[in-house]
Formats: sequence, C-alpha cells, structure tokens
Amino acid sequence: MAPPGVRSTESGEARERGAVTMDRRRFLVASGGLVATAALAPRLAWARQAAELAGRPAVLQPWHLPSGPPSDPTELARALIAAAILAPSEWNTQPWRFEAETNSIRLVGDTTRLLPYTDPDARGHLVSLGAALENLLVAARAYGLRPTVDYFPRPGANGVVAEVFWAGGDQRRDLALFEAIPIRRTNRRNYDGRGVFPEQRAQLTAQVPEGLSLHWRDDRDAIHAVANLAHDAAREQLEDRAVAAEQFGWMRFGSEARRRGDGVPIDSLELGTFTSWMARRYFNPRSWLARFGPEHAAREARAGLRSAGSLALLCAPKRDQAQWLMGGQAFERFALRAAGLGLALQPVSAPIEQPRFRPGLLRAFDAAGEEPLLLVRLGHAKAPDPTPRRAVVLVANFHAS
Repeated sequence: MAPPGVRSTESGEARERGAVTMDRRRFLVASGGLVATAALAPRLAWARQAAELAGRPAVLQPWHLPSGPPSDPTELARALIAAAILAPSEWNTQPWRFEAETNSIRLVGDTTRLLPYTDPDARGHLVSLGAALENLLVAARAYGLRPTVDYFPRPGANGVVAEVFWAGGDQRRDLALFEAIPIRRTNRRNYDGRGVFPEQRAQLTAQVPEGLSLHWRDDRDAIHAVANLAHDAAREQLEDRAVAAEQFGWMRFGSEARRRGDGVPIDSLELGTFTSWMARRYFNPRSWLARFGPEHAAREARAGLRSAGSLALLCAPKRDQAQWLMGGQAFERFALRAAGLGLALQPVSAPIEQPRFRPGLLRAFDAAGEEPLLLVRLGHAKAPDPTPRRAVVLVANFHAS
C-alpha cells in the first residue's frame, strides 16, 4: 500500500503495506465536494447523458463484460468501470463515482450513499470502494494492461480514494478472477452444510495479501457460537429505529430494484416466505408491526450462519482507513475465487458494525487485538439472481486530457 501521493505498481508481488491515515471528517466533506461538483458540472458525452436521464428509470448495467480489451480508449475505460461496478456493497448502495481520462480513472466515494447509522465509521463504505477498485484492477490485468495505483492521492480534496493509471503491452493475467466477476453473487440463501475442502481453503487464503489475516472456523460448535452472536448483534442493531429506517430505505419491493438500479430486492434477502410477505410492515419503523422485525431478521441471520460449511474472519492489524480499503480489495479477490470454485458466500456485517460485539467475535476466531473487517460465511447453495447495478453512464464522467 503506497502512502498518499506515492504510486505503487500492481503486480503479482506483495504490495508494500505502508500506513496511510486520513481524517474521516475531512474525507467525507471532501468527497461530498466532488460529488456536488460532478452533479453540477457534468462534462462530455457520458456526463451529459447522465443529466438527461435524471428522473427517468435507471439504466441498468448488464452482468457481462467484453472478453478482450476494446481498442478505443473511451470504450476501454468504460469496460474497466463496468467491471468495477459489479463489485458488492452493503445494501447494494453502490457508493462510488468514477472520473475517467485517457489513461487513468479516479475512484471517488459518493457520500450521498453512505449508511451513517448502519455503518457509522464508514468502514463498510471503504470496503465497498476497495472491492470496486480490485475489480477494476483485475479487469485491467486481464486486458493486458499494467496498472499502477495512487492510494488517497489528494488528501483533503475531492474525496478521491484511489487513482488508477495504466500502460499497455503487458501479459494478460488474472483471467480466472476476471471471468468470475459477472458470476460472483452475494448468496443469502441457507446453505446445505457441506464444508470447504482444504485445497479450496488454500486457494482462498492465497488471495489475502501479507499484512492482513484470515481466520477460519468450520467445526459445528464454533459456527453455532458465532451464529448466536450474530443473532444478538442483528437484533440489537435493528432495535435502533434510525438503523431500521435506513435499512428499510434500501429494501426494494416489486419492480423498485429494476426501476432504481440499486438496493436489495426483498426476495434476495431470503427472509423466509412469511417474513418476506410481511416485510413492508416488519421492517418499516413507522409500522405497528415493526416491533417484530428485529427478531425475525435476527433468527434468519442465525439460521444462515448455522447452515454454513465454514466461516472466515478477515482482519487487519490496526484500525486504519487505508486498511479498510485494502481489506475490500482482498475480500473481492477472495469472493471472486470463491465464485470460480462454485462456493456460495455472504458477508455478515452486524457483529462488526455493533462495537460491543467485536471483542466476542474476535475471541471466537482467536484473533484478539486485531481489527475485524469482514465476517464471511461460505458453503454450497443454488446461485441467486444478480442484483441490479446502475449503468456506467450514471456513475462516470469523462474529461478531456
């Protein structure tokens, strides 16, 4: 990880993990400034088209990518951004924007899509941006490009979390991960209990770079203990009316998901037939029936974890925004490899977002003293349908170089 303003080469070798810190308030205020600028002064074709589309149903990004690098520089950048926006994000908020030039793309945090109550320290926000960044880099390497990254290149200005540059003429790499980008899914179904084979675990662990750690649990008692902890964390989280209202705002009913291009369709939450049917009342904090929602959601979280074949906890050595971004990159490589292996996967966030549950979670994985980034359940289940993504035209601007 390069310090601010220092370019680091993306290669098969381990990246340098220098500490990068940034004041969160400065990051959020700056990021908001760029979002406002992009909204008020769109430039060139894509930006003008995005402005013309305002107020209309969202244009959706297809879940497929060009197999080879487009020859036109604009189309190449478009393909790289298309890969980036197929990354996962909590509640499918898609908290990113992209500023593209001839041979570079800036990744910008969209502060209008923060989850200030669910994710108060913006940890999940940066993890999501890291996942999008890694998809972009995987696609660049698969297209035979040689990307370099400036991490937090403009501290305190514009909310840019990374700027990617590239040159051509490199060997095509990361092809297996690239092929997995369109098939990766967050699978919230109950799994069938089958475990992860040792050789699969080895391949998954290999995706985590030096400087981060991955802890595994696959015995049933340990899985059940974590499931009980997740139950309590999910229930306590949703008992906060502000959190409940925020999460309800990202649930999508009927055709809303396709119309808006974001959020999580209620069927994809796998809440069970009755709970899904009652979701508008159970999870709307203004409803009298909302008192029943937290326990219903908590039970589903516990059942989902109990059905897992294995659990994994991704940790960093310390609390640091750059570590969160790097953790998102590592998680996305992990998730892409899991997809290629035919494994179902779901991040479980409540035990990390609720601070009082973090120590118990770390003890359950013998990881005391580390900074938890992501709890992931893995196993086997039928793949779900993809969730909608806003198209490139809605999240990217081009600038003449």
